[in-house]
Amino acid sequence: MLSVRVLSKSYGVTPLFADVTFNLNTGEKAGLIGPNGCSKTTLLRLIHGDESADGGKVTFSPPDLRVGFLRQGVEFDVSLSIAGYTQLASGDVDALSASLSTLSARVAEAPQDISVQHEYDATLTRLSAAVDAAGRAQPILASLGLGGLEPSFPVSALSGGQKTRLALAGLLLSPPDLLLLDEPTNHLDFDMLEWLEDWLIHSPCAALVVSHDRVFLDRTVTQILELDPASHALRSYPGDYSAYLEAKAGELARRQQEYADQQEEIQRLASAARHLRGIATFRKGGKADTGDKFARGFFANRGLATVKRAKSVEARVEKLLDEERIEKPRAGWQMKMEFGASNPGSRDVLALHDLTIGYGSSAVLSGIEQTLHFGERVALTGPNGSGKTTLLRTAAGLLPAQSGICRLGSSVRAGYMAQEQEDLDPALTVLDTLRRVSPLPETEARAFLHKYLFNADDVFQTLGQLSYGQRSRLSLACLVAQGCNFLLLDEPLNHLDIPSRARFEQALAAFEGSILTVVHDRYFIRRYATRIWEIKDGEIFDYENNQREVD
Repeated sequence: MLSVRVLSKSYGVTPLFADVTFNLNTGEKAGLIGPNGCSKTTLLRLIHGDESADGGKVTFSPPDLRVGFLRQGVEFDVSLSIAGYTQLASGDVDALSASLSTLSARVAEAPQDISVQHEYDATLTRLSAAVDAAGRAQPILASLGLGGLEPSFPVSALSGGQKTRLALAGLLLSPPDLLLLDEPTNHLDFDMLEWLEDWLIHSPCAALVVSHDRVFLDRTVTQILELDPASHALRSYPGDYSAYLEAKAGELARRQQEYADQQEEIQRLASAARHLRGIATFRKGGKADTGDKFARGFFANRGLATVKRAKSVEARVEKLLDEERIEKPRAGWQMKMEFGASNPGSRDVLALHDLTIGYGSSAVLSGIEQTLHFGERVALTGPNGSGKTTLLRTAAGLLPAQSGICRLGSSVRAGYMAQEQEDLDPALTVLDTLRRVSPLPETEARAFLHKYLFNADDVFQTLGQLSYGQRSRLSLACLVAQGCNFLLLDEPLNHLDIPSRARFEQALAAFEGSILTVVHDRYFIRRYATRIWEIKDGEIFDYENNQREVD
């Protein structure tokens, strides 16, 4: 179905990847992984035809294969309504009908013109597909939890998760034979994650999925394709993500053993060479004073032979250190996070009493009664559009409460990370963004940003040039630099690669302050959350982590 052969791409003198080769068969689901910035999205764009490769070939079988591409951070025309978007995704029935009528007249005028006949047949096929898709639009929207919205509802007013689901609906209206999914789980709630998992598992179409959701990869893919930014190569591993981890652990163990064996051999040979040279020196000097010419000659010859043997052993050591050298296995460069926090001086970090939140005169949640204590790590879950972001923005002081009490404890310093990174100025550089929130000298600021994988001249890039993952790392760096002791995080894992997610979890585990975060990464919740606040049917239900199963 999809064949990629020796594909390569560079930007200027910087190679992104080289000799990328793999196949994707009908119905097969593969996960494309690698750290942020290793060009996973670029590879998807090359396959889709949005960019041109420097070398290699992408082949579809059949050539007219329908390819659907869900882009990361999908953007919509702000003037569109839901109905307008689904009409575009389905195909404009009226326009296709008019085109078919014109082509019909041309066929009647020139029945021998094969090109016109082919154009007529292709337009008829597109019209049939558009009519079929238009009939399926509402059931598809309903299956994705969008059926309750009015067709005239503006796309611009949708939440992040609703936008992702609408984009998925647009793909399913095609319907595609091959799916290219770039971070499809971002912003999706648990119900939609389970729906998407089930749909992918049972769908006959093939899929190439870029995702950092480890549970999602375990449940949906049967092959892992890893892009390595160091070698610029792609390697294939059979099985799900857990099988990939086992294979990588096995590879690392083998490399460590090979490195240890070689170091031991180098030390053994170096010791042998020193021993031989010591013998040669002894024979040359130790028998020189005997006065016996025969003995001097005998030991001199033996000394030369020993020196020759020592040189041979030393040459072998040099070869092991040069041509056959095994590099010491090292862990990949991962984001370094060091949260510092002081006791806020109050056990109650956030108190919510009879709270009503919303926008303008429209209430989203009312009668909220919850208290978050110092040191607690609370995961805020619930369906898309249920008010999770609204609650975080209200707690952060960015949105006034409609009624009731929303109060931070004494000495609490809250830091808010926005879901769609709208608080970042795309015109500023990375360095300027950090120094706006923390007046560090440039040298110290650059050293600090280095911990978040902004190296050398990266700090002078504008935010508009950064990937979504890079922007997420910068948002986290700004929170740490401000010395916050209460973190309000809205989908902090979106766009972070798997090593960065793991490092982030480790940092949060060591964080001494309090956390309230909207998150749908099930693996992440199991690892770090002490409590779960679940929004359901307009109420917030409070669970100990072990009382609420998130699988």
